[in-house]
Formats: sequence, C-alpha cells, structure tokens
Amino acid sequence: MNKVYTIGVIGYDADGFFRALQEAGVDTLIDIRRRRAVRGRDYAFANSQRLQARLAELGIGYLHRLDLAPTTSVRTTQRAADEAAHVATRQRAALSPAFAAAYEREVLSSFDPQALADALPAGATVALLCVEREPAACHRSLVAARLAEALGVAVAHLTPD
Repeated sequence: MNKVYTIGVIGYDADGFFRALQEAGVDTLIDIRRRRAVRGRDYAFANSQRLQARLAELGIGYLHRLDLAPTTSVRTTQRAADEAAHVATRQRAALSPAFAAAYEREVLSSFDPQALADALPAGATVALLCVEREPAACHRSLVAARLAEALGVAVAHLTPD
C-alpha cells in the first residue's frame, strides 16, 4: 500500500467526487460503510451499484470491507453523544471519545492492517470511503490512523471545496 486517502460523500457532487479520486491517483476504493446507500437524490452516485459501475469505468478497483463498519452498538454510542450535545449527524465535527473507544474495542482490535495491504496490488493507492464530510467526524479517520501506525503509510483526507 503506497498511500491512504479518506473521502466522504457529503458535500460532493458526482463529478467532484470522482475527480477528487482521480486527481489523488486512487486505484482502489475501500468502502467501509455498513449501509452502502446514501439518502437523497444528490448522493445517488454513492449508492453501491452506481458507485461500482462508475469506478469500473474509471479503472478504479472497489472493495467492500463490512468488517470495518461500526457495529450497531458503536453507532448507538455516537448517536447518544450527538443527542447529548444537541448536534445533528451531518453537523458533527468530531467523533466522541466513547465512540472511538467502542470502535477500537469492537472493530479495530481484530483488524489486521497487513492482511489488508497484502490483499491489494503492490503499491496501491487507496481511499477509504464513508459518508460524513469531515474526516474527524467519521470512523474512516480511525481506520486510516491505524493503517498509518501499523504500515507507516502516509494519510491524506479528501474533502469537498
């Protein structure tokens, strides 16, 4: 694995989203969403079948890693923190410490970064995909940090202008 990017769907239109991947040189998109659909007509491009079809046209590989999606109990932890802070999901700027701890315990503790790297083409440049606009408000930042720590790869976050 050469480099890891993260990208969320919110805030992008289809053209901008795919252009960001291409400009970054991403050759493999790793979808770490539990539900591979996004509500709203503006984000139809990110629904799994449409997304995979467009990526194939662009020569970008697609991998779904359900094992890296937050479990229902982990998501419930964040939802409770958002409610307590009176913050809407799409306005959240950062994950709660409780979410990060639960995600570490329930998901990342059994994640093998080297096995993921070994399953990719040599020198792959990947993007971890989820929904949230802000990387710090999404579990993709936690996965990226784990990959950086374990594999020494550089991480960058793609965000809409």
